[in-house]
Amino acid sequence: MSDNPELLNDFDNNDDLAELDDISSDDSNELYEHHRIVADNGQKALRIDKFLVNKLENASRNKIQQAADNGNILVNDKAVKSNYKVKPNDVISIVLSYPPHEFELIPQNIPIDIVYEDEEFVIVNKKAGMVVHPGFGNYSGTLVNALAYHFRDLPLFNTGEVRPGLVHRIDKNTTGILVIAKTADAKNNLSKQFFDRTTDRKYIALVWGSLKEKEGTITGNIGRSLKNRKIMQVFPDGDFGKPAVTHYKVLEELSYVSLVECKLETGRTHQIRAHFKYIGHPLFNDETYGGDQILKGTTFTKYKQFVQNCFKILPRHALHAKSLAFSHPVSHEWMSFDSELPEDMTLAIEKWRNYIVNRND
Repeated sequence: MSDNPELLNDFDNNDDLAELDDISSDDSNELYEHHRIVADNGQKALRIDKFLVNKLENASRNKIQQAADNGNILVNDKAVKSNYKVKPNDVISIVLSYPPHEFELIPQNIPIDIVYEDEEFVIVNKKAGMVVHPGFGNYSGTLVNALAYHFRDLPLFNTGEVRPGLVHRIDKNTTGILVIAKTADAKNNLSKQFFDRTTDRKYIALVWGSLKEKEGTITGNIGRSLKNRKIMQVFPDGDFGKPAVTHYKVLEELSYVSLVECKLETGRTHQIRAHFKYIGHPLFNDETYGGDQILKGTTFTKYKQFVQNCFKILPRHALHAKSLAFSHPVSHEWMSFDSELPEDMTLAIEKWRNYIVNRND
């Protein structure tokens, strides 16, 4: 299986915890066996894609081939391609990065903000509080439930898959741009672009403190915390986790907080949030990574009240997926999409600007 969390193939990577709904994508360090088949003693040589079509319910040959291409099919614990010839007593496994579970994807008439749409894909501006796809604790009310209703007449959204069209994702409380494929070919093409890191994604974040370097790169493996599986941790020595690279540029210094632009080179779960926590500048009001505390500033009661008011205005971590660019899956034209900062972030930033002006008067 590919270790790049940005690639969500037709069997779909998912996170086994609803809280981990990022980016950008899944970063599970474990593989879970979903199907295990042992070939008979008298099994004749047969391509594994043909073999599995006869063994698995609701599995097309094309889907099996795609799974093999992504390393999801193992024979005797080794990944094989779809032209592998099954032999007697072969132990065949289909493995995925999330625990086996079954639930029905229910189309729901939920409003979504579609900013662009053509025959191949749709660009959505996701609001805060909306989980991207169903998972433990979030079986309804997600963006995918809404898309399943909106695109209920499209073949891709009638296959029984729980995450049709999804090639990347962002956190529940992160706002901004997402691309959703409308056809199987577009999904494969876009997934490959994310896998090859040829897309261009920029985020805007409000972080605590003033960064010494106004432009820089944060590196360090990211994986699940060894103490708390619900959060991600940076492992600078690379003993755990997977490589992660975040480029940043300070756009504006606002006294005790800074507005930064982040460009992702990789797409690990909670990458921006974990990386900025690691360098001592957690995202503003990020409860998971300690940004919901007053980390910079004075001890005056008036200042504390000001920060608390900012938290009320922006009751979530301050992160927005600002823009996304990629090659059109059919025409290959370079497509760029941008979004405005949501109102809660804009109001909080303005409040900090006014604070600085009034403080200096």
